Formats: sequence, structure tokens, C-alpha cells
Amino acid sequence: MVLIFGGAYQGKLEFAQDNFDIKDSDIFRCSEDADLDYTKKVFVNFHQFILGCVKRGVEAKDVLADNREFLNDKIFIVDDISQGVVPMDKELRAWREMVGRTMLYLSKESDSVYRVFCGIGQQIK
Repeated sequence: MVLIFGGAYQGKLEFAQDNFDIKDSDIFRCSEDADLDYTKKVFVNFHQFILGCVKRGVEAKDVLADNREFLNDKIFIVDDISQGVVPMDKELRAWREMVGRTMLYLSKESDSVYRVFCGIGQQIK
């Protein structure tokens, strides 16, 4: 498993495509209202899936743990939303916190972790 994270619009998907031989057909674009398609290799915008979990009252890292056997060869691309001003909205704060918990789980379980800034990936695990 691989975790790639960084700010919005920092070139995370392009970094993954350049380094992990990813085709368009390998990509699942996450949204708030869609379940994960474990037949895909790459989960882009994974933070949006987490927002859907917040809205449904489900812990995202538990969803991953319950489906761990499907995750070995997957790549998760997540916007790091932990920077900046803490939102006043309760649901957005909960989202921010759940993204953090889920990234902790993914980083622990992943074979490698990359932070991407300005299109440059730095391997941190």
C-alpha cells in the first residue's frame, strides 16, 4: 500500500502517474456519496470519501480496516486538510479530524508514504 498526501492542487496524481505506472482505468475518483471500488488501483481525492463517512457517521479508518485484505496493492491520494485555520463548522472540524486519523492509519499500514509539494514528491517512509 502507498499513501500520497499534500495540499490541494500540488500534483499528487501526476506524481503517482509518473512513479507508479498508473493508467486512467486504474483510477477511482472518490466522492462523498460513493462506496470504494476495490477493483481499482488508485483512490484519488480520498479526503472526499472521508467527508462522506463523517456525514454517514462512519469511521473511515474502520472501513479500511474491515477491508484490509483488498488494500495491499492500492495507492491512496489524500489532500492534507490539517493546515490552516480550524473551521468553525462542527462537521468540517470533524472531517478534518477524521482525515487525520485516517492518514495515521494509512501511513502505519503503507509500505511507503510520500508528501508532494509543488509536484515534487518526498518519500517519508
